Amino acid sequence: MNAVEIIRSIEAEYIKTDLPQLYVGDTVKVGVRIKEGGKERTQPYEGVIISRRGSGINSVITVRRVFQGVGVERAFLLHSPQVESIKVIRRGKVRRAKLYYLRDLVGKATRLKQRFDRPL
Repeated sequence: MNAVEIIRSIEAEYIKTDLPQLYVGDTVKVGVRIKEGGKERTQPYEGVIISRRGSGINSVITVRRVFQGVGVERAFLLHSPQVESIKVIRRGKVRRAKLYYLRDLVGKATRLKQRFDRPL
């Protein structure tokens, strides 16, 4: 076995199998584990996926939401233990692989049309 095969076999133990199909433009709710003191809780983070990058265990999505008038983006490693769950709220109809143009839009202009040909 060469080094690449050894790395892949180790990574295979940590890859999650219960993730939904995620596409750029989807509105998702990500359950993030947060430790506060000795307790642990799940905090939902809901927003639009504006980019996907990486593959395998290194796959990352960037989720954007507007909170109190300020745009907040957060990157999530999909196979991280901190990401407890990902739920697709609605599918967005987009024609780009990266939706960085949403950063410049304000208000109702940031809405995306809904896509009905892909199941939730």
